[in-house]
Amino acid sequence: MTDDEIDGADLDGVATTCLWTLRNRAEESMHPGSAFHDPLAERLYRRIDYDYERFGKPNQTHPLRALALDIAIRAYLDRHPAATVVALGEGLQTTYWRLERPGVDWLSVDLPPVIDLRRRLLPQESRMTAIPASALDRTWMDALDPARGVFISAEGLFMYFERDQVMSLIAECAARFPRGRLFFDSIPTWFRNRTMKGYRMSARYTAPPMPFSLSVSEAARLPAQIPGVDTAEDLQPPRGRRAWRSRALRKIAVLPGPRDLRPSITLLSFAAHHGR
Repeated sequence: MTDDEIDGADLDGVATTCLWTLRNRAEESMHPGSAFHDPLAERLYRRIDYDYERFGKPNQTHPLRALALDIAIRAYLDRHPAATVVALGEGLQTTYWRLERPGVDWLSVDLPPVIDLRRRLLPQESRMTAIPASALDRTWMDALDPARGVFISAEGLFMYFERDQVMSLIAECAARFPRGRLFFDSIPTWFRNRTMKGYRMSARYTAPPMPFSLSVSEAARLPAQIPGVDTAEDLQPPRGRRAWRSRALRKIAVLPGPRDLRPSITLLSFAAHHGR
């Protein structure tokens, strides 16, 4: 390890997963046939000294999820240019820089070791505020002005929480941020069960338990279950390379049976008030 490198071994548990997603974004960004470009992720990837092979082979899941988030944030900011973006469990995501909208107010919420790593590795931006805390610590909500608009992302986060924690957090976001949006991704039940038994991604790495799952059909019922949730949209990630580009597979992925067996991305819209 050189003087300019950071030791990724300082992270452990769920915090380590930020290196997993970073590796996948950086590798995809460097692929000559990719439509995903994340130069800052590439630089971080090279600077953090870590045995990335522990995570198995790279895949396109995380970069395509990141592209879906970029599209959703841009659409919301086009309608609410003064809005604040809140990135819960942001890890080493570089969404702010990919968007190229330096005027947006940005709140980064993550555990103290991850926030410390972000401060050491990422550019300092005057419109970004870091809060070293769990997303379940509601104090981050007090830093926001609901009247300006709020877009909340929980990229790769909710699966590590318990169901009641997720539902309570969604309900409070809906109550406190009318006309806001919440972007999150979920895993299917079969994969949740696999992680709870010990999902070995390689001979040297076992993924942390992921106790929360939510199918596409379950997400579609959230507006009827949680006051203030107006709509729930199932977002298909942009087309990627090879199998990820197949139109046939994308059509199958939205059929009533198969759609509940795949990972999902959900965009919730919050009502102007509960009495909608």
